[in-house]
Amino acid sequence: MVPLSVLATHDLAKSWLTTETLLGLAPNTLDAYARGLDDFLGFCQRADISPVTATRADLARYVGDLRGRPRLASNPRSPSLTPSTGLSNATLQQRLTAVRLFFDFLIEEGKRANHPVGRGRYTPGKSFGADRERALVPRFQTLPWIPSEEQWRAFLAVVRQAPLRTRCMAALAYDAGLRREEVCSLRSDDLDPAHRMVRVRAEVAKGSRERVVPYSATTGELLRAYLAHRRTIAHTRGPLFLSESPSLVECDVHIE
Repeated sequence: MVPLSVLATHDLAKSWLTTETLLGLAPNTLDAYARGLDDFLGFCQRADISPVTATRADLARYVGDLRGRPRLASNPRSPSLTPSTGLSNATLQQRLTAVRLFFDFLIEEGKRANHPVGRGRYTPGKSFGADRERALVPRFQTLPWIPSEEQWRAFLAVVRQAPLRTRCMAALAYDAGLRREEVCSLRSDDLDPAHRMVRVRAEVAKGSRERVVPYSATTGELLRAYLAHRRTIAHTRGPLFLSESPSLVECDVHIE
């Protein structure tokens, strides 16, 4: 986790993060919440705003500050359409989610009575209709990026030259639609080679929903070759993808 200088001096913020940690939130989620809250607390410190008594107008000023920040990198897919300032909609939503949950905590602890971050409100007989409070930032839904034929061939050319373990990881991720952390967290007993199925355990799956997904015969051949190679590194069950470094015995792909 990155150093969080402002958050470290705020007892209520630390108490909230401690509570979320004890509730079992994923480390990556906790890290994102901590970064977002530290950013908000830093803004409050610069603007001489009390985070506990911040109003909706103060939150609007914070959003304005986020919108005015320079972007660190442009979108390589459409650089001419990427603005030079203002955080992306996804980043704005992530920052405000951390702030919203922090204010939820303050209300639960009796530190304040109202909530400054807009959210939907249920009205009997009208569902989430007429009385729905307007959010501070609208949520945009963008289409997923799909690589072109040329980009896909370039990727395959790189993977083809990679070590067996890397090729096996790439094939499994593609066939089974696995995220990076899900691939790195696979264990040898998650595989069912007879039926070419792989289990993604709830504790590592996004949304904490276990699922069982198939993989292709080609990936099965790669797995068979890798498992034979794995037996030269370790004879016990455990993490599927082992590091061949003498000091490490598990998947060494960095997960941020």
